[in-house]
Amino acid sequence: MGSVMLVSGFKEAEDPSINIDMESFSASTSSSVLNNVCVLWGCEISGKERTAVFEVEDDLLEHQFFIRTICLSAEANEEMHVVEVQDRTPCRSHPVPIATLRPSCLPMVSFSVFELMPPVTFKLRSGQGPVFISGQHVTLDPDEDEGGHDTIFSETTRFAGRR
Repeated sequence: MGSVMLVSGFKEAEDPSINIDMESFSASTSSSVLNNVCVLWGCEISGKERTAVFEVEDDLLEHQFFIRTICLSAEANEEMHVVEVQDRTPCRSHPVPIATLRPSCLPMVSFSVFELMPPVTFKLRSGQGPVFISGQHVTLDPDEDEGGHDTIFSETTRFAGRR
């Protein structure tokens, strides 16, 4: 599959040298997400790797996945690039086109709220890409005590060759 970027795992209070402005995340998380884990996810699909899948572990937690951005690489050809998505939502049994990109007129789309149910499969239906997709995975723990308000953010891997 294409390159994948994940950001997950540390608690802000555990490492005082890392300064994260939590207000910058307020637009992408709601008050109901407090006490839970927020993971940034990204992938690349292209003519070589046309499909990317976001999957979650089979556990007792509630998982939400939000698409944030789909954009073309600077190297993308001047052609139509159509990205389809399929999740496990019962009313959508077939892939649905969610972005039609072209370098000269629409190289990127951003979504404010586009929630999908994992597992989520992205497919480059037409075009050669590369196309970059970024999303946000929120894990909700229904057994978590409502008294604490820690949101967890960290970085585990990056795109190969990027810093």
